[in-house]
Amino acid sequence: MSTIPTQSPIKALWQRYVHAGHFRTAAEEFDACKFGFWLFLSTEVLLFGGIFCAYFIFRTLYPGAWREGSHLLDWRFGGMNTAILLISSYTMAASIYCVQKAQFTRAKINLIITLLCGAAFIYIKLAFEYIPKWSVGKRPGSMFDYPFANDPHLPLWWSVYYCGTSIHAAHVIIGMILIARVLYRTHKGCYGPTHYTMVEVTGLYWHLVDLIWIFLFPLLYLIH
Repeated sequence: MSTIPTQSPIKALWQRYVHAGHFRTAAEEFDACKFGFWLFLSTEVLLFGGIFCAYFIFRTLYPGAWREGSHLLDWRFGGMNTAILLISSYTMAASIYCVQKAQFTRAKINLIITLLCGAAFIYIKLAFEYIPKWSVGKRPGSMFDYPFANDPHLPLWWSVYYCGTSIHAAHVIIGMILIARVLYRTHKGCYGPTHYTMVEVTGLYWHLVDLIWIFLFPLLYLIH
């Protein structure tokens, strides 16, 4: 009696993933990608390191401008953004764990929460800080036109403020784009317990964005 061959179930994309040919194993590929991304993150640290160096040099030279400028910031908005990014760090880490454990619904929920936190951060920065400040003349450099300034070097403070926070906000937006891509590909079944490299490196990038803000918040909002 002949038997009818049974078809094997269709595997998900992450189960069918094969590492690149120039790597011996998938684990070796993962380690190489992660190490390369750490090297990239070191260049990001150098970028913000230059901003922090400028901050400390000018704060030493013009402490009065730094006290007055920090006093013109509302620490409550900075504090809210800090809390939002800390929550997003947790949900990003949780999404990586869920992908590793094949809990894809929970992973997508955590990725969506992370995206919403990033959007809330940008909204607070624009609606309650950038736009109100810009409208009353608290602008960088030669565009400064705030009539109640006391220290003549206050435009320099706003230059450092906008430079540091706008570059950081750009990194938040880039991180949101990466997270949206991970969310889409997770929905398509591209990532799972045996293949989650992109999820891991996206999480590393997002954690760096959060870490940079942890330094910017006290340096800008709490020095007075």
